[in-house]
Amino acid sequence: MLDRIDVFTQSSIRIRSDVGTIYIDPFHLKEEPHDADFVLITHQHYDHFSVEDIRKVIKSSTVLVCPESMIDDAGEVGHEVKELVGVKPGVYREISGLELETVPAYNTLKPFHPKRAEWVGYILRVDGKRIYIAGDTGLTSEAKQVKCEIALLPIGGTYTMDAKRAAELANIIRPEYVIPTHYGSIVGKKSDAQVFAGLVKSPIKVVEKMQYFE
Repeated sequence: MLDRIDVFTQSSIRIRSDVGTIYIDPFHLKEEPHDADFVLITHQHYDHFSVEDIRKVIKSSTVLVCPESMIDDAGEVGHEVKELVGVKPGVYREISGLELETVPAYNTLKPFHPKRAEWVGYILRVDGKRIYIAGDTGLTSEAKQVKCEIALLPIGGTYTMDAKRAAELANIIRPEYVIPTHYGSIVGKKSDAQVFAGLVKSPIKVVEKMQYFE
């Protein structure tokens, strides 16, 4: 499964799965593949909800999923996809064959991602694995309760967890693999991945996937 997960700039993620090709928060993509069966948006900040990059991956049969609180903004591209679906935090949904759960994503110590905004991370059930894409979040009580085999966690600090807190979360939820995101460009340094890896306890395996540091 790991070889079917790509991480681009910031928290731009692509997962190729048996239910289709899934993008999460596409951003600063260098190509225009128009191969997305699903596009999932965690929240409406420009580096996560980029209409320009969504248009690079969607096709007429794409399903676009986003928090209900930003459904009006997503409507800008809603007419260009098959379906626009709004979700709230803490729900399970099956959408066109894709099983997902939403996890609240918010800051506890910072003002950038308030809980009241109802922004989300996603747990995807694909190819027999539970994959957690945390979105822009701090070390929250809800994140600590996630059960997954693969976790993609932000480590850059400023707007999200830093490497130390992200490692703390990884050591609590204990996935088989953890992939760092949200570092090395707008926030955080490339070296944050090494700091993070040094703090994550065995037998959890840290896998670096970031392709673009723009």
